[in-house]
Amino acid sequence: MLKIATYNINGINARLPVLLQWLQEAKPDIVCLQELKAPGERFPLAEIQAAGYQAVWHGQKSWNGVAILSRSLPIQEVGRSLPGDKDDVQSRYLEAVVGQIVIVCLYCPNGNPYPGEKFEYKLKWYKRLTAHAKKLLAHDVPVILIGDYNVMPTTLDVYKPEKYVNDALFRTEVRAAFDGLLKQGWTDAIRHLYPEETIYTFWDYFRRAWERNAGLRIDHFLISPHLRDRLSRGGVDKHVRGWEKTSDHAPVWIELK
Repeated sequence: MLKIATYNINGINARLPVLLQWLQEAKPDIVCLQELKAPGERFPLAEIQAAGYQAVWHGQKSWNGVAILSRSLPIQEVGRSLPGDKDDVQSRYLEAVVGQIVIVCLYCPNGNPYPGEKFEYKLKWYKRLTAHAKKLLAHDVPVILIGDYNVMPTTLDVYKPEKYVNDALFRTEVRAAFDGLLKQGWTDAIRHLYPEETIYTFWDYFRRAWERNAGLRIDHFLISPHLRDRLSRGGVDKHVRGWEKTSDHAPVWIELK
């Protein structure tokens, strides 16, 4: 089995003890991290290597940032910018070949408040992602698009749909953009495994969201057709959200045969 995980760490240096504890416990083979909130030179490579992982990363001071970790498979970085806007300097995209799979680690823009410039940037970013995802499929190789998509695809993925009608994570335009990706031939791995279950990956720090299970499912694996039959299991390490000084996301994982 090949275990692949995604985790919006919400500040890799602030949450490093949590990350290291989870890595030791879960032992994923490949990990995609988002929201590092650290420039490249402050990535804790020594600690990551001591935990048994090699890494490639793309950081940014204070905001954003993505990384791919591998426990034993070789990593070859392919790119760290999403094509389509040469002026976009936000560190939200990292692409690498890990073993024999193209791994894309992404951190989609939040887009709030709606309406506004941030929301328009989000839609443009999704448009660029959709165009590039189509090209990746055309290469006819195994690919996984992994990370924080900042979208709840359906009403099953949000604890109070009516509350989020005009939120940038649930606007019809953003959900349509995510659905457009699926229609290219990608499979939402967690929803494919659990078509009717309520599953959350994020619980806000405010209003006792964790204690009330007032969550959202915004961290996703989109797998290419090559991998659909290899998909075996998946889940959310929900208990990690309850640890001290933890992220507001929980790690999510899938296993491939």
